[in-house]
Amino acid sequence: MSKTITVIGGGPGGYEAAIRAAQMGANVYLIENRELGGTCLNRGCIPTKTLWRNAEIANSLHRKAEFGFDFKDLTIDGKRIQERKNEVVTKMRSGIEFLVGSYPNMEFIPGFASFKSDKTIQVQLKDGTTRDLETDYTIIASGSKPFVPPIPGADLEGIMTSDELLDMDFVPESMVIIGGGVIGLEFACIYNELGTKVSVITNEVLAAADEEISKRMPSILKRAGIEIISGARANQIEKTDAGYKVTAEILGKDKVKEAEGQIVLVATGRVAVTEGLNLEEIGVEFGRRGIPVNQDYQTNIEGIYAIGDVKEGSIQLAHAATAEGIYVVEKLMGEEPETIMDVVPACTFTLPEVAQVGKTEQQLKEEGKAYVKSKFLYSGNGKAISYGEPDGFVKVLATEDLSEILGIHIMGAHANDLIHEGAVAVANKLPVTAIGNMIHAHPTMSEIFMEAIHQLEGKSIHTAPPKKK
Repeated sequence: MSKTITVIGGGPGGYEAAIRAAQMGANVYLIENRELGGTCLNRGCIPTKTLWRNAEIANSLHRKAEFGFDFKDLTIDGKRIQERKNEVVTKMRSGIEFLVGSYPNMEFIPGFASFKSDKTIQVQLKDGTTRDLETDYTIIASGSKPFVPPIPGADLEGIMTSDELLDMDFVPESMVIIGGGVIGLEFACIYNELGTKVSVITNEVLAAADEEISKRMPSILKRAGIEIISGARANQIEKTDAGYKVTAEILGKDKVKEAEGQIVLVATGRVAVTEGLNLEEIGVEFGRRGIPVNQDYQTNIEGIYAIGDVKEGSIQLAHAATAEGIYVVEKLMGEEPETIMDVVPACTFTLPEVAQVGKTEQQLKEEGKAYVKSKFLYSGNGKAISYGEPDGFVKVLATEDLSEILGIHIMGAHANDLIHEGAVAVANKLPVTAIGNMIHAHPTMSEIFMEAIHQLEGKSIHTAPPKKK
């Protein structure tokens, strides 16, 4: 008898899990109360990267003289930027809709899902009626939503989260961003390049990054023209004639700073979406941080699973949710998945880009694990120089005997593409020699990673010998 799997949530974790289940012969219900593609496609990864591409082009245009171009008139059309973003999202969403609709054993149901029992899902349909579905297994992939802390004034009309900002069809003159994580800094870099005066209020810049990167990034952003108010916490937002004023408390010091902007973006993280699922009625444990699960992503109720941002302890990355969803489906269908679930590359689309995989230096120190490190600069790479991108580095962390690569950290152009050679190495616990013995094409930026590896081996020909004392 075929198994019935119900997936609640049509984001990357949900729809890819549903497709995999259909491929493997299950009867599948996929339920989504908004658009297919979830936050990632409609209000997250894809629209922000589309805007980031605009910022990347703007960055090159600002440096036109460096590349031998001379033109004076450059205008930015906020409406066209928004139109192109919508075109990209619509095209990708239609592709997902086609895929989902191509499986005869999968039904997409637009509506809001809640549990009637552990084996019965009730869907509030768009026309106001309800439909009950009987299921063997349920995968909760309901995702997350922006978190707005209780800052006085945060509920003023016009205060934005990333959801509202992505619908903005103009380039503001000024912007205050509360939050220095991935979301806040990506938008800071995007709008700074588009000509907006940007101020960022944050306790710490890119707190999850390797410490060397999080310490270097503020000065790089300031050099680009972004005001960074670090070691601070926003404690009040006020409406002004020109927009808004945000007052920030400097932590540990008896002083405050103010920043003013035409708009204010609150980018202080995201929280799991569990409202309306009726989890408490069927006994599924959940809390403010999401739904706790075991090593196979099962909740405390047998047959009910949680993946992606709704899961407690989630790292809130689309590709992590996808891997988790496919893992669950393959387990349910009787396979033993071989996906390496504990190595997840993280990419930040700032300018410069930041990417990492594996352990950071601070994690290794906290664990008391001995390690060695090396770092090779972009300024020593021919392609980086020819591209006009000499700022950045690749850092490699490895065991002292070089038998295992423990972490890779990159700051610089194309970091988010370069990281995957490092991900292969970390996921498969490769020794340094596995990369060192491999020929890398020239001229490519991948040679930066190669040279960092060769430094660990003591055979880099692009590193000057130590000075004699």
